Amino acid sequence: MSRVVATLKTELAAWRTRSLADEDAVYLYLDAFALRVRSAGKVVSVPVLGVVGVRSDGGKHLLALELCGGESAAAWKGCLDDLVGRGLRAPVLCIIDGNPGLRRAVGEVWPRAAVQRCCVHKLRNLERKAPKHALAEIRDDFHRIVYAANADAARAAYAAFERKWAKRCPGVVMSLREGGDELLTFFTFPKGQWKTLRTTNTIERLHEEFRRRVKTQGSLPSEDAALTLLFGLVVSGQIKLRRIDGWRKIAAVLNQHSVAA
Repeated sequence: MSRVVATLKTELAAWRTRSLADEDAVYLYLDAFALRVRSAGKVVSVPVLGVVGVRSDGGKHLLALELCGGESAAAWKGCLDDLVGRGLRAPVLCIIDGNPGLRRAVGEVWPRAAVQRCCVHKLRNLERKAPKHALAEIRDDFHRIVYAANADAARAAYAAFERKWAKRCPGVVMSLREGGDELLTFFTFPKGQWKTLRTTNTIERLHEEFRRRVKTQGSLPSEDAALTLLFGLVVSGQIKLRRIDGWRKIAAVLNQHSVAA
């Protein structure tokens, strides 16, 4: 067992410093999750920053796993700067949650990349600001926006949402406006990819698998052990990442992007 762990640590060190110049990351999913780790005799909750890329063939690949002290803009920028420093080219699209530090870091590192805010996270935010009696109705109205037939219909539903709820639930409307047009970015991509691109579910599912595999341990003995375990679950094939829906249309996205550039 010790030899297996030693081998994984060596592979992890190589993976974290490998060149990314030949990596093909059209879309990036970025998110963090908390992991319980023993540090200085105490069990603490440590954020793990994760980045999953989508290649031009639709395949997903893990690009980064970083333990850090928090989800600040500085922490995320350090993670992204490391990817760029190892040769990763700017993605066409970044799919993120509502963390302001992450949004700021993406804007600084890849200012020309499109950004999609996770619609699931935004709906949760709206629900937290809504009275219980209006929850179902607000949920339905929000779904009319993000499940609209096209971008024009989505914008019409967005405007209708604002008119309907501005006086009754101003906090809900303020939260919706905070997401702004970045809630609708996915409409500019092929329709077959909308389901995949409008949320961070792709990376959330990966993180959920990580949690499921470690929850019986309560906490991990060290930060090194935590990263080694997570990395081992992916490279061993115990956690598989399948192609995204609508991946055959990625070539058209790249062609459109190159023309626009």
